[in-house]
Amino acid sequence: MITIHHLGVSQSDRIVWLMEELELPYELKWYDRGEDMLAPAAYRALHPLGTAPVIHDGDRVLAESTAIVEYVSHVHAGGRLSVTPDQPNYADYLYWLHFNNNAQSAFFVRKALETAGASADSPFAVTAQRRETALYRHMEARLAEVEYLAGPEFTCADIMAMFNLTALPLFGGRGIDDLPHVQAYVARVSARPAYRKAMAIAGPQAKRPAAD
Repeated sequence: MITIHHLGVSQSDRIVWLMEELELPYELKWYDRGEDMLAPAAYRALHPLGTAPVIHDGDRVLAESTAIVEYVSHVHAGGRLSVTPDQPNYADYLYWLHFNNNAQSAFFVRKALETAGASADSPFAVTAQRRETALYRHMEARLAEVEYLAGPEFTCADIMAMFNLTALPLFGGRGIDDLPHVQAYVARVSARPAYRKAMAIAGPQAKRPAAD
């Protein structure tokens, strides 16, 4: 059975969501952030990166969301929610599966510049703002054409996308109020029973289980 090491208010909630979508058994181990909102030492010790999510599958320890969702899909679920190279939308799937990392990079660059006190009209700040705006507008244009990011069907690419659109704004991430197609997409995906169950278990508003 896969063990999900869940850090409160983190990207590890998407792995809980994946397991619920695939109806696979899992064990959840919960870790609270400190008052500084950083991961505790016990969580950082799980993997050299010290980031969420982290899973154990037997003796295997795996980090990085994109790697985990593809690993679970192919090793434990026969490729469900993934797209294979022989399918016509494989390139779209691959692109949007990894798109999340670009969006988060833009967020972290912007926040670092703000923390450093960089002027809003400095070249780095202007570039960071332009890049973040372009990424979100690009997603808006995509979702004006398709129901889900990889095409007509829900996939792991959608599981990767939702954290940035729903939870990242809690940390100062870009909102989606000016993106109607993205808003409709979030409402559509948020209505999925597995998503609602996963967010109740491990989403940004969830609390550590009393018996944990």
